[in-house]
Amino acid sequence: MAVSTIPQVALINFLEHLEVERNVSRLTIRNYGHYLRRFCDWLATENITDLKQIDQEIIRKFRVYLSRYEDPLRGLLTKKTQSYYVIALRSWLKWLVKQDVAVLHPEKIDLPKGESQHMKFLHADQVLQLLSQPQLSSKTGLRDKAILELLFSTGLRVSELVSLNRDQVDLETREFGVIGKGRRPRVVFLSERAAVWIDRWLRSRTDRWRPLFIRFAKEKAPLASDGEEMRLTTRSVQRIVEHYCKKACLPITLSPHGLRHSFATDLLTNGAGLRDVQEMLGHKSIATTQIYTHVTRPQLKRIHEKFHSDYITAENPAPQPTALTHREVRAADEKVAGESDSSREEATSSAHDPAKTTLTEQ
Repeated sequence: MAVSTIPQVALINFLEHLEVERNVSRLTIRNYGHYLRRFCDWLATENITDLKQIDQEIIRKFRVYLSRYEDPLRGLLTKKTQSYYVIALRSWLKWLVKQDVAVLHPEKIDLPKGESQHMKFLHADQVLQLLSQPQLSSKTGLRDKAILELLFSTGLRVSELVSLNRDQVDLETREFGVIGKGRRPRVVFLSERAAVWIDRWLRSRTDRWRPLFIRFAKEKAPLASDGEEMRLTTRSVQRIVEHYCKKACLPITLSPHGLRHSFATDLLTNGAGLRDVQEMLGHKSIATTQIYTHVTRPQLKRIHEKFHSDYITAENPAPQPTALTHREVRAADEKVAGESDSSREEATSSAHDPAKTTLTEQ
């Protein structure tokens, strides 16, 4: 069946393809739908009713529109957000090309150059300071303590953390499986301390609800239900981490993803291999994991301290080249002269010896 090139109809077909054939997460489908619906709305303002009309000039105008678009609440779109629109559009066009639809080829659309961003993470002493903030006398504090310990122990994404169920986490073996980004499964490992706090949190609960972490505000679900409506949201976990960062008076405001950065940094600083960290983080490409190497290579720091002029003092002088004596210099000169004479004699001999004539000369 031919694929429609009417923007709104083709978009529905594409989102259904993502759901049924690609099996991507609901969050990804929601995001792609958001970005591409805005693109379709913009096409309508430009009187473009067929996707075959899209060319590079249309794409250029849309990117100018994105660059100047100002959200009433968040202001101008960041370069990173603008790139999400372009990525979604390229994926849509790629699917259309596979359906033999004569549209602009996605390879003709370049991704915007990303902004350089400073990666936020905590050092070991700062992590301990953060983990000590929750008040353990309350259920809320006990829950928050377990959340912080789990985030730093496993490097989980916040979406992975809130989707955990209580029967999913094995506190005896201290390892369990998660389905991460791109539906890729991986095994994560609990530290002994994190396992202890999760156990204390679970023992404090009197319900049998499935979610590992639940909310306490608003109305409660019936005890006989699975308690899905009580599951903590990603935004709630973000607020929890931000709250304790402020309480700990840390120099930076950290998100749950910042604890993931801290987890990876801690592993690499202590000698873990990049491939191992890649697997523990669930990165598809090693290139994604390499963002951590510029802050986690202690050997580079040692080289810097050894050779940088700021560290060279009277007590720590710069390495000096070894000086040769007059006799050693003269002996070296005579050796070089002797080797040169020998080479000239051999070359003269070869020129007059037919047995030493090369194949080229024959």
